[in-house]
Amino acid sequence: MNIDIRGYRGTIEDLDELLNEIRGFPCTLQLVDARAVAGSDHALHGALHALRAFERGQNISSDPGIEICLRIAGTRQISRALELLGVRKGEMEICAILVDCETDVQEFLDSRFQRDDRILEPDEDYLRSLYGLGEEVKTVGVENALMERTTMLQVL
Repeated sequence: MNIDIRGYRGTIEDLDELLNEIRGFPCTLQLVDARAVAGSDHALHGALHALRAFERGQNISSDPGIEICLRIAGTRQISRALELLGVRKGEMEICAILVDCETDVQEFLDSRFQRDDRILEPDEDYLRSLYGLGEEVKTVGVENALMERTTMLQVL
């Protein structure tokens, strides 16, 4: 299994068209709002948990990309995960999670958006507010608090 986490900047003109193009690839390509991700390790952690959930038959969604969103967001509610992480029309900072994708997928993304992995650096104040993080961040930090929520989905 090969998982690649990439940061991009760009404008989404037609969201439906973009999503249809993504569905045409024979791999899992999930685009999420990079502002809602606490770094590439957080995205990787969510992707690994999502793929393991499928292996165990404990996935919440039948779609691997949606399962990745659920795990990154640390929630069982698809609507909440998409509210937090969903891409939208307009200018965006995008975290792309590629699972077992060939170079044509990378080329597609590079042709549509500007690669910029710096956007994967977390804005901790924004993330605290977005996810309603409390005192636990003083002990473990924002990234670890969010990854802990991902891990806790297995137990619940």
